[in-house]
Order: sequence, then structure tokens, then C-alpha cells
Amino acid sequence: MERNFEKSIRKFIIDNFLFGEDTSLAADASFLENGVIDSTGVLELITFIEQTFGIQVADHEIVPENLDSIRNVCLFLDRKLSDPSVARWAAAN
Repeated sequence: MERNFEKSIRKFIIDNFLFGEDTSLAADASFLENGVIDSTGVLELITFIEQTFGIQVADHEIVPENLDSIRNVCLFLDRKLSDPSVARWAAAN
């Protein structure tokens, strides 16, 4: 399975935080530093990730290194879904 999450993450960000306007947000642009999302938006992003990819984001994983850019979210998802225990959980739900 190819793990290219960028399209769905980008679409979610554009539709929910940029009012449908594609501003050519760079994949490594910080959501917080660029005012794209705030702390409430991070919670919305987490809900989207959990529902879309069938995983649970643990409290200790809610850090900028995982969730503060399209690239960081994609890398986080790749790591998370590569974990055999997570993959079994995701497949079961």
C-alpha cells in the first residue's frame, strides 16, 4: 500500500482552515507559525486523522514534530501505520 497522505491532509486543511482557498501552502510550512490553525484546530486535525486513518493519537504524540505541517503529519502517519500493533488495531476497526 502506498503511503501518500499529503493529498487528503492538504484537502482537509484547505477545506476546514483556509476556507477552500488553495494558498499553495508549502508541505513544510508550520500551521501554527503561519496562522493556519490554532490549538482548537489541532484538535480538529487529530479527530480527522483518527477517523480517516483508523488510529488513535496518544496525548504524548500531540507535539509540533508530529502535527505542525503537512509533511510532519504525513511522516507521523507513516510511522504510526508502519507499527504492526497499530496496523492490526486499524484493520480491526
